[in-house]
Amino acid sequence: MADPQNRERFELRRQSDGLVYVFVRKTRPDGTVGYQRQDHDRGEDLWIEPRADWGWVAWDPASQSCTGRPWNVLPAAQGDHPPEGDWVSRKGPKSYVYSLVYVPSS
Repeated sequence: MADPQNRERFELRRQSDGLVYVFVRKTRPDGTVGYQRQDHDRGEDLWIEPRADWGWVAWDPASQSCTGRPWNVLPAAQGDHPPEGDWVSRKGPKSYVYSLVYVPSS
């Protein structure tokens, strides 16, 4: 089990098929802190970031819309890092449920 103080890296594990995306804590170009997805397949630069009134979310800057968020933790109850547990995502007509789990940095 990951050290509860280690918030540098997490995995989003898709519950339907076990696919895993790895995110690492980084400073964004604008100086804010977020978590960047590490695989960059298809050329996408995906981030989990804090948004006013939304809390921690996956945000699509092109459409200005939320594409993923915690399922059971309201924004007011979130801390300075994305909450562990169930997350849901939406991209076009597809939606998935993931488990966010912090893991040791490698």
